[in-house]
Amino acid sequence: MSSDSVLRLFADGSTVVLQGLHRLWPPLIEFADQLAADLGHPTQVNAYVTPPSSRGFDPHYDVHDVFVLQVAGQKHWTIHEPVLRDPLRTQVWTDRRAEVAEAATREPVVDAVLEPGDVLYLPRGFLHSATALGEISAHLTIGIHSVTRWGAAEAALDLVRTLAAEDGALRGSLPLGVDLADPGSVRDDVVAVVDDLREWLGRVDPDEVAERLRARTWAQVRPEPVAPLAQAGAATALTSDTVVRLRPRLRCRLGDGDDGQVVLVGGRRTHTFPASARPALTELLAVGELKVGDLPGLEPDDQLTLARRLVVEAVAVVPDAAVPGP
Repeated sequence: MSSDSVLRLFADGSTVVLQGLHRLWPPLIEFADQLAADLGHPTQVNAYVTPPSSRGFDPHYDVHDVFVLQVAGQKHWTIHEPVLRDPLRTQVWTDRRAEVAEAATREPVVDAVLEPGDVLYLPRGFLHSATALGEISAHLTIGIHSVTRWGAAEAALDLVRTLAAEDGALRGSLPLGVDLADPGSVRDDVVAVVDDLREWLGRVDPDEVAERLRARTWAQVRPEPVAPLAQAGAATALTSDTVVRLRPRLRCRLGDGDDGQVVLVGGRRTHTFPASARPALTELLAVGELKVGDLPGLEPDDQLTLARRLVVEAVAVVPDAAVPGP
């Protein structure tokens, strides 16, 4: 959108929305990342700039928790009880417009004016609207995308789908000539399928469900981008004095692999290393950055080999690496 269009719309009372600031502005990138690490739930940051005496949005609810941080001006907030508590991401307010509009006519549970520096917490599902008072008003919304029990249920059902595909009976065809318009004609088959799925659900390993939930959640947190050419050049030029730093915002965890190997889970990817690399990987994850020559438990050549692999596979970076010249 052109700048003159933004000016015209803002003058007519429209709110300017700046989305995804948790990926764009370094102070908010660091803040959102640390908050996500503390809470264990992914975060996002948007900014809303509203012209004087204008309302940004009609009463609505969000499907994630929100912290509102008032930055400039004043904003009058009206909060009402939910029409649906703890809504899932698929249960958006636009599917309940009439209920939301009716609930917004009732007595609010919060009716307050936020000043710069004030913070308001909105659990997902609570109806809210806000109006700027007297001057331009700006606030940040810190969205907390809650990891829910329903997320665990989805992970369990996904695992059942994977496991049950090995069931020959479930892969069998329905009888020839079956009339799907008649529910009674497939009732016995459906009952057998449901019984089989119950049995497969009983075989689900809770640890595997938890692992799938972790993978899904970590996939929502983007690590800091890397400079491919600069990092590739730095990987070939490593020395014992080179500092390697764990890639910012990359969620990592060490585990045990087969035959004594160590497994490094980094974001969406899994990396396998020899057991001898465990002390070095443990130390790097603990302190965040090390000189290659300070990677413990390894001979110098092995230190370089490990560091080079970590950089090439974007687990670690060489700070301030420059793009190779001609």
